[in-house]
Amino acid sequence: MIKFLKHRWFLICLVVLIPLGLGIGLLCSVTSLKQFESQIVGSASRYLVAFVLFLMSITLDIRKLTAAIKAPAPVLWACAVNFIAIPLIAIPLSKLQMTPDFAVGIIIAACVPSTMASASVWTRKAFGNDAVSLLGTILTNGFCFLITPFWLSLSLGDAITLDTLEMVERLVYTALIPITLGQVCRSIHQLKQIADDRKTLFGTIAQICILSLVFWASVKGGGQLQSSDSTGMTLIPILLIWGSCLLLHLVGLALAFYGGIMMRFQREDIVAVVFSGSQKTLPIGIYIATDLLAGRNLPFAAFPILMFHVTQLVLDTLLIAPLTKWSQAESAAIQNQKE
Repeated sequence: MIKFLKHRWFLICLVVLIPLGLGIGLLCSVTSLKQFESQIVGSASRYLVAFVLFLMSITLDIRKLTAAIKAPAPVLWACAVNFIAIPLIAIPLSKLQMTPDFAVGIIIAACVPSTMASASVWTRKAFGNDAVSLLGTILTNGFCFLITPFWLSLSLGDAITLDTLEMVERLVYTALIPITLGQVCRSIHQLKQIADDRKTLFGTIAQICILSLVFWASVKGGGQLQSSDSTGMTLIPILLIWGSCLLLHLVGLALAFYGGIMMRFQREDIVAVVFSGSQKTLPIGIYIATDLLAGRNLPFAAFPILMFHVTQLVLDTLLIAPLTKWSQAESAAIQNQKE
């Protein structure tokens, strides 16, 4: 039981905090929630996201990237799946949604970069090339301040008013600078040693910060349930958006895997592409949905991002064992040939 809780505590907290936040939001008045957000949460959320990305960045060891840079095809394919294919697939899926919140939410979920932590962790567990996943993570997160606003503006421009320049500016401060600062800090030996020695602690703190953002998004959603505009939020639209998130992630997985096979990548590289190409980060998505789009009357836009994140964690956990066996089979065959 202790081992189960240790490995699944984040998912358990998501399951608990989302309905708890909805319940609290239902009990509070919409006016009081808006006042609390304007006074405290609005500015705090962006600093919290920046802090999370800094913690994730400072624990990323990029020393093993030389080989991936010399043979960049797997990394480029992972970036193409993550930042081109998945957003393109999300656009028609958004048209099927029955509420504007979910339509916008699935676009946001598709346009954010790859995860800063789980892609590399899952790759390592499946005996993949974590240098490929690390470089893919760094590239997608490093350029998200340009690419994410581009996709959002292209896909939502007619449906919602976006200040693209403001979004770029905020993502520079919230994403690019913290990620860069984290890597600069790693160049200082003492700070690098602290980050490496406390990698698990830093990861736990980052996850707790993410949970606080998720909780507040749920509280806001609960507050909106009091209004007449949320009467259409029934089981059918919820099942539709969750099925769309599942389909989106499955297609991303399939494109990454079979594309890697067609391009004759090594199996350990394909494993890395599968995880880094199909996974999407949670903190930036939550930040866009709850902060950058604040005031657009889209309180449920964060839920597709949560659904996508939970879906990818569960599915990718199930994929570790078969991908490990598949990857090690090639290594065993190469070893036998040498002998």
